[in-house]
Amino acid sequence: MNLQSHNDQDLVKLYIAGNENGLQELLRRHKSKIYTSIYLLVKDQYLAEDIFQDAFIKVINTLRSGRYNEEGKFLPWVMRIAHNLVIDYFRREKRTPIITSADGVDVFNMLHFYDESAEEKMLRDQTHKDLKAMIHLLPDEQKEVLLMRHYADLSFKEIADLTEVSINTALGRMRYALSNLRKMLKSKEMIPKE
Repeated sequence: MNLQSHNDQDLVKLYIAGNENGLQELLRRHKSKIYTSIYLLVKDQYLAEDIFQDAFIKVINTLRSGRYNEEGKFLPWVMRIAHNLVIDYFRREKRTPIITSADGVDVFNMLHFYDESAEEKMLRDQTHKDLKAMIHLLPDEQKEVLLMRHYADLSFKEIADLTEVSINTALGRMRYALSNLRKMLKSKEMIPKE
């Protein structure tokens, strides 16, 4: 049986019906694109392999449980799973991104850090923690672009390709994310009261 001539939807149905070769062909067909998209985000071969495997474990579990309903959209569905796993990884790592506005100003520089005393270091640490919390309050699309740009250091073209939107849409989401962060920073009292 030549599975290469089957579309993704037929291969999913074959796998759900118990034919392991359906999943093998889907994996052969899409592994490179999915793995590459993960690697571009995490820039670490072993981590990319781990996340790729986790993504396919989720795919297998979803298919086996009968919860798959993305008719004819297998690849975008798997890519979304993989991207969500990457974002979850960055959240767990709690890395502090360098966030620059469109005019190249680091958002952290708005906070004016100088030679720090112990109190100032505590304040800075709290501010970074607050900023991370604010990032998580952003709408998912804005947060995704922000994480891809500043955690994974992707270009806007790469972000547009991975999220399947135009470059202008990706740029717009970043602009809104930075604008929303600025509003949140201004509304939150960042300087302790005397």
